[in-house]
Amino acid sequence: MKIDLLIYGDLVLPDGILPGGAIGIKDGAIAWIGRRGQEGIEAGRTVDAAGKLVLPGAIDAHVHCYSSLEEGTRTATRSAAAGGVTTIIEMPYDATGMVCTAEMLQEKKERMETEAAVDFALLATIRKEGAFDDIIAMAEAGACGFKVSMFNTDSFRFPRIDDGRLYQAFGVIAETGVPVGVHCETDEIVRLSIAKYESLGRDPRAHCWSRPKVAEATAANTVMQLALHTGAKLHLYHCTFPEIFEAVHHYTDRGANITAETCTHYLLFHEEDMLRLGPKGKINPPLRQAGDVEGLWRLMAEGKIDMVTSDHAPWKLDRKSDPDIFRNSSGAPGVETLLPILFSEGVASGRIPITELVKLVSEKPAERFGLGSRKGKLRVGLDADIVIMDPNASGTLDEAKQHSSAGWSLYHGMNLQGRIEQTYVRGQLVYDGEQVQEGEFGRFVQPNHL
Repeated sequence: MKIDLLIYGDLVLPDGILPGGAIGIKDGAIAWIGRRGQEGIEAGRTVDAAGKLVLPGAIDAHVHCYSSLEEGTRTATRSAAAGGVTTIIEMPYDATGMVCTAEMLQEKKERMETEAAVDFALLATIRKEGAFDDIIAMAEAGACGFKVSMFNTDSFRFPRIDDGRLYQAFGVIAETGVPVGVHCETDEIVRLSIAKYESLGRDPRAHCWSRPKVAEATAANTVMQLALHTGAKLHLYHCTFPEIFEAVHHYTDRGANITAETCTHYLLFHEEDMLRLGPKGKINPPLRQAGDVEGLWRLMAEGKIDMVTSDHAPWKLDRKSDPDIFRNSSGAPGVETLLPILFSEGVASGRIPITELVKLVSEKPAERFGLGSRKGKLRVGLDADIVIMDPNASGTLDEAKQHSSAGWSLYHGMNLQGRIEQTYVRGQLVYDGEQVQEGEFGRFVQPNHL
C-alpha cells in the first residue's frame, strides 16, 4: 500500500488505546490502522510520535467567530488549530445580523472557506416572526443544526424566540432531521433579577446573582417538553449545573431525543472566582457555585454529559473592563484552550479517562451534528483529522501566546499537563507545535443527518 503519511504513536481509538500503533493517511483520509512493524506500507512521509498520544481532532461545537468583528474566521480558526480543534461549529449570531436564510448561510459558507485554517460546519437560526419556509431551505443548504435563544441578548442579532413560536418551529425542524439547540434562560426571570441587582454592579458576583439557576432550569424544562411532544432533536447549550443534566436523563428515559453540553469555564471556575476574574468572567449563563463544579466533573466521569465546548466569544478588553459588571459584554475566548484544559484538568488529574475525553470533544459532537460520517474518530475511511499530544510535557499558559484577537485568557498563568505538538486537518499539517501554518486549509463540512 502506498500512502502519503504514516504516523507512529499511541492511538486513541473508539474502543481504547492502541500502544505502539500506526496510522496511514492517503488523500486526506485514514487509509490504514495497525501496529508499528506490521505495516507493509510505502509512505511518502513518516512522523514518529512514539510514546505520545495520537487523538482524533477535537470538534468545538460552540464557536462565535463573528460576535466580535475583530475576530472573524481567520483568527478563530487559527486559534482552533493551535488548540487541537480541527472542526468548529459556528454560531449564527453575527455582529452584522443573524443567519436566518439559505442565501445568508451560503454567503457565510463561501466567505469562511476563503479564510479558514480548519474545517467548519454552520448553524442557522430562525426569524422572530413570519413563515417557517426558511427552515427547510437552510437545512437543505447544509445547516448542521439550528440555534435559538429564550433570552433576548440583542433584538437585532441574538433575539428571544417566544415559547409559542418555538413550539411551532420545533415541529418543522423535526421534519428535517436536523437538531435544534437552545440558549436556556427564561427572559422574564432574568430581567426582574437584573433590575434587583443592577445597583450592586461594582461587585462582579452580581452578574451571577442576576441570572439565577431557576432561569436556566425553567427554560430547559420548557424546551425539553417541546422536544418530547414534537419529536425534535434537541441540544442544550452551555449547561451550568448538575440538575440540568439529571433532567435531561429524565426526558430521554421518556423517549425524548436530547443532548446537552457544558463548557470548560463551568468546570474550572465558580461564583467566588468573579472577585478575581472581574468582567473577564462575565458569561451567560453565569458561573455557579463550587459544588456545581465538582458535580459536573462527577457526571462527566459517569458518562452523563454529552459534550464539552468552549463557547468561544472573544471580546477584546475594551469590552471587558468597565467597573460596573453589567456594562460589560458577556463571553470569553476559549477554542484554543478547550482540549488542553480538558486533558490537563480531566485526564492528567485522573477525573476522566482519555477515551471519555475523546467522546466529549470528538465523537459525540460529530454524531449529534451530522458530521460522524467524516469526523470524530480515528477510523479507516474518515477524514485524517489528527492531533499529536505529548502527555508528559507541561507548561504555563501564557495569554500573550494565544492566537485569538481578544488578547487575554481566563486560564492565563495556569500550569497545564500535556502539550499539543501537531494538528492535522485531512492529513495536512496546520500546526507544528510552535506556529500555525500559512494557508486556508479549512473546508465546509456538509452534514449527513440521515
